[in-house]
Amino acid sequence: MTAYDEMGLFRENADEVGLPWSGPPTVERRSVPVDGKRQVSALVWGGLPPEAVLLHGGAQNAHTWDTVALAFGRPLVAIDLPGHGHSDWRDDHDYWPATLADDVAVAMNALAPDAAMVVGMSLGGLTAWCLAAQHPELVRRLVVVDVTPGTDEAKAEPIRAFVSGPERFESFDEILERTVQFNPTRSVSSLRRGILHNARELPDGGWSWRYDPMRNWSESKGMPSFSPLWSAVDAVEAPLLLVRGGASGVVGDEDVEELLRRRPAATVVTVDGAGHSIQGDKPLELARVLLDFLTG
Repeated sequence: MTAYDEMGLFRENADEVGLPWSGPPTVERRSVPVDGKRQVSALVWGGLPPEAVLLHGGAQNAHTWDTVALAFGRPLVAIDLPGHGHSDWRDDHDYWPATLADDVAVAMNALAPDAAMVVGMSLGGLTAWCLAAQHPELVRRLVVVDVTPGTDEAKAEPIRAFVSGPERFESFDEILERTVQFNPTRSVSSLRRGILHNARELPDGGWSWRYDPMRNWSESKGMPSFSPLWSAVDAVEAPLLLVRGGASGVVGDEDVEELLRRRPAATVVTVDGAGHSIQGDKPLELARVLLDFLTG
């Protein structure tokens, strides 16, 4: 079996981007029961009440935020969305953002009810908008990373192509090779670390992703239209920041125009050189943007 220490890789994150290292951070994995039978899992950073809650994208997990969390330097909670990471899969395979938002609300009420800011990336961003609309008492400031309800199948094609790939790989080298192929700008070491967090080794030596491949808007049905979620954007009252990746095509200029038409007070920031997963491409820059929005 491949050696894997979930809490033993943070030094790699820090060294990769030149962050000072004074010893392992305080990080604890916690699970919260939802609907009487499932668990939503999360990483709780720091020993003080969390100031922020971070929601990852589809087919990712809470560890996608590790480098951002190290640079952020404040207590926070990074949640594994249902069907992802260490959170249980839903029996109905329903991972629509409005559905996810209700599960996230249960986890937040248990782990971070007074957090000053919610940050959501991609699917997590759409979930965060629904969370702010459905549970406004939990969202005091909202940051959405590289997604809007205007994101469609064409804009998300590179992401969908990767996620809709094989569910099983014969070896770690095989799953790493595919991941490198779809992420040519990322270091192999960071991708290797990401796979260790986001996949599991099978008893026969094969590998499979941790996320549920059977979500009910699967490849066979095509990507759904998220346009109905503009109504959630309309309902949000919290201060809003949209962060775009300068090298990403997931959010178009027309999406920004529509957002500002609906929410004229929203702030839009572009992180130059970042693709869709800004937290992986430019974690230090994203951490600075988040700190500025939190304290501004």
